Order: sequence, then C-alpha cells, then structure tokens
Amino acid sequence: MPKGFGSNVSQNGKRNFNEWWNTVPADLKQKARKGDESNKPLLNQVNYVLLHLHLAGKHDAKPSHDELKDWLHSGQVDVMRMIKK
Repeated sequence: MPKGFGSNVSQNGKRNFNEWWNTVPADLKQKARKGDESNKPLLNQVNYVLLHLHLAGKHDAKPSHDELKDWLHSGQVDVMRMIKK
C-alpha cells in the first residue's frame, strides 16, 4: 500500500492506531480530540494522550516505539495538518 494511505491490518504483532486508540480511556480521548474527531489524528494529540498515560503511571497502556513509528510512516497519524488554499 502506498505511503500515506495507512493500513488497518496488524502486522508483525504491532497494533494499528485504531486498535490502540480503542484502549485509551474515553475521557482522555475526548480531551485530546475534542472538535477534531472528523480528521486524522495529529501527533500532538497522540503526545497529549501519551503524556497523561505516563503521568498516571499507565506505562503498559502506551504504544511501543515501533508502533508509533509505523503509525507515522504509514499515514495513520499526521505530523501536521496543511490547510488547502
């Protein structure tokens, strides 16, 4: 699949973004994505969730480095959003 189109299938034991996102507490998801649910998630939104999971001591709920890298490289998570002019 071309870069940027993402993959919904888990490969090599890695979770895709949606599989991980479904494990995040609902209140944290709402705070991170409020008003932006119709767009692809941004890296800053994922970082917000990761920080709060870390501060709460929920280290087992955080994704692995390989999972994060896969989400960025496959286009499941955007680094920035460009506004079309």
